[in-house]
Amino acid sequence: MARPRILVVGAGFAGVECVRRLERGLNLGEADVALVAPFSYQLYLPLLPQVAAGVLTPQSVAVSLRRSRRYRTRIIPGGAIGVDPKAKVCVIRKITDEIVDEPYDYIVLAPGSVTRTFDIPGLLDNARGMKTLAEAAYVRDHVITQLDLADASHDEDERASRLQFVVVGGGYAGTETAACLQRLTMNAVGQYPRLDPKLIKWHLVDIAPKLMPELGDKLGLSALAVLRERGIEVSLGVSVAEAGPDMVTLTDGRVLPCRTLIWTAGVTASPLVATFDAETVRGRLAVTPEMTLPGFDGVFALGDAAAVPDLVKGDGAVCPPTAQHATRQGRRLADNLIATLRHQPLKPYVHRDLGLVVDLGGKDAVSKPLGIEMHGIAAQAVARGYHWSALRTNVAKARVMTNWMLNAIAGDDFVRTGFQARQPATLRAFEYTDAYLTPAQVREHTASMTARG
Repeated sequence: MARPRILVVGAGFAGVECVRRLERGLNLGEADVALVAPFSYQLYLPLLPQVAAGVLTPQSVAVSLRRSRRYRTRIIPGGAIGVDPKAKVCVIRKITDEIVDEPYDYIVLAPGSVTRTFDIPGLLDNARGMKTLAEAAYVRDHVITQLDLADASHDEDERASRLQFVVVGGGYAGTETAACLQRLTMNAVGQYPRLDPKLIKWHLVDIAPKLMPELGDKLGLSALAVLRERGIEVSLGVSVAEAGPDMVTLTDGRVLPCRTLIWTAGVTASPLVATFDAETVRGRLAVTPEMTLPGFDGVFALGDAAAVPDLVKGDGAVCPPTAQHATRQGRRLADNLIATLRHQPLKPYVHRDLGLVVDLGGKDAVSKPLGIEMHGIAAQAVARGYHWSALRTNVAKARVMTNWMLNAIAGDDFVRTGFQARQPATLRAFEYTDAYLTPAQVREHTASMTARG
């Protein structure tokens, strides 16, 4: 009898933790496991703002998938662009752009999320995100490039537009990005004797009335005070009306000369969710507490792409798209998948949130571990301790700790590597959101595959 084929889509926190658990829990020869991922690493997403600021190197937050001693998972280098649950086929676009069909008996959908955008004129062409490693590396180069070009320019208007930076999104990603990059530019300005530090202006805007409301009023106000004390202009209840190559128009009528627009205004489930007809909750797959997808044989879903019921909060609440939930969901789903293979009962996912941490760079941070509100150096120690302990390998932990120590001792560096210097870089270029198939295209593709077979 052929071994069951398990296909895991996505190498984020949820997908990787699921694969690791499967490798440890499955008996040798009990099933074949394959992982669909465009890169052979797990990205530690919460530390991307520190990569953009140059505190951490890109390699230190890209944890290799091939270091496991129990490694026996086949990695398919590409991205899933469609799923046909009836035919039990996943359509994959490999990194060579070759389209392949991967049959499965059980599929674990953990494709994560993409940057949420809106129909704002110029947004997709002129904004940059903070969702991928390439984006973080690009944003760092781009920000330093603006300092270089402003320093060399004799045009005051050009200088003004190059030295104003706008970050949209008052959540964790946006707040940390603005804080870390503003600190980088203010430390760098000493290397540019022709630049007036007062010309460097950072703006953080968000349509919500509060900054990081999940932290509570006290810590949210504490973070707001830190940002404003540094000189970052925070505008709440405001968003972008139009984005141009050298200016940003806000919904309150202000027009800011600006050549750097960083968009971090939330995320939405991967477009893979829409490639087959399944019930969703705010764009995320509606799954059971055991993370099975009702009505679809052999389909499991978790992480940012799934609305996993939060049994601790109850009242119809779903788990927020955070790393701590995704990691623990991956473990529980792997156990449930193994139980399915062995005809054993499945268990629901239950986890009490451990709290939140926000690293604002330097000695500044706000944290809420286990409901305890902290700020300053103590909160920074908790934030970095949490991130450090969450890294999956000792090699990654050593690299991150070394980077933190080197930055604390030697300070920032302002090297511009030239990454994508002469190529257009858009949100779609980094996240490939236009690569997915429609449900009809998926069915047509699998039907033609069957006809050829």
